[in-house]
Amino acid sequence: MSLQFGPDYVRAIAPYQGGKPIAEVAREFGLDEAKIIKLASNENPLGMPESAKQAMLKAVADIGRYPDSNGFELKQAITAKYGVPQEWITLGNGSNDILELAAHAFVQPGQAVVFAQYSFAVYPLATQAVGGRAIAVPAKNFGHDLAAMAAAITPDTKLVFIANPNNPTGTFIPAAEIEAFLKKVPQEVVVVLDEAYNEYLAPEQQYDSVQWVKQYPNLLVSRTMSKAYGLAGLRIGFGIAQPAITDLLNRIRQPFNVNSMAQAAAVAALTDAEFLKKSAQLNADGYRQLTKAFDAMDVEYVPSYGNFVLIRVGTDDGAGARVNLALLKRGIIVRPVGNYGLPQWLRVSIGLPEENEAFIAALKQVLA
Repeated sequence: MSLQFGPDYVRAIAPYQGGKPIAEVAREFGLDEAKIIKLASNENPLGMPESAKQAMLKAVADIGRYPDSNGFELKQAITAKYGVPQEWITLGNGSNDILELAAHAFVQPGQAVVFAQYSFAVYPLATQAVGGRAIAVPAKNFGHDLAAMAAAITPDTKLVFIANPNNPTGTFIPAAEIEAFLKKVPQEVVVVLDEAYNEYLAPEQQYDSVQWVKQYPNLLVSRTMSKAYGLAGLRIGFGIAQPAITDLLNRIRQPFNVNSMAQAAAVAALTDAEFLKKSAQLNADGYRQLTKAFDAMDVEYVPSYGNFVLIRVGTDDGAGARVNLALLKRGIIVRPVGNYGLPQWLRVSIGLPEENEAFIAALKQVLA
């Protein structure tokens, strides 16, 4: 009998599977790396802003020293942008870090965490990692059913995750619905509003969640710089909440969880309004390009408010895996979502115009 270590709930975790790297696909299918197109991980196709690159080059000179564990300059930049005190900010190694910190800080084994069906895979993983009890509320039109989520809160519920826009479906919850939900939630239940794709929202959809943080002491807003800001490889995110929450998060986070290069790049990127505007515009144009093609091909898709589109590629449960493999052989990497309970669907990140066009051409071949 082999030795077993750790609690059963940790051994039961299925590790998170990221999008396939370009180099791996090149090796597996004998393809030229330079010709492979990756539309799998919701990355910014523009890459990182030049402002962030220059800031990193300056930071290299001091790389032999530990980073600022408190992230003073970065918190200062966040304070200037969002109008909150530095004591309201928690820095994370990506926003993923913030989500996991929340689970560790507020949930004990056996206590409940509420989230929506078809929402970010890290929510159930973070719950399971602390021995929590997951309450996955059935989705409504592929998105959050906030009324049902409020009704699902039990006396032992400690945490609620809401993604807006939602990954992997791309759905969006209007501000009024979120605020109505916040009013219903018991004050002792922490609500994490995960806004990883917020910067891609059209101006008329934007809302001020930081104002809600000032009103609701149990709200934690999570943001990432991996998407619209183009810093995915640096792993940088942050949370905004009142001190009753941030004090606990900062007690358990690793002291140097955000490295010097990431901090320097993030400070520059936060003030680079031109790059952010360009990223949002490219995304909006790419969304129209893809959905116009899907309409012409009669491919079903979920209207998306992020930088990706969820498409249905068949009617049988093997469709997603089958079409994904055929695309990989053609050098196109997208994201199968069978692990979300969506085996007939694929999630496609929005790329540069020529990348989108290559994907459309490959998809036409495969579906034909």
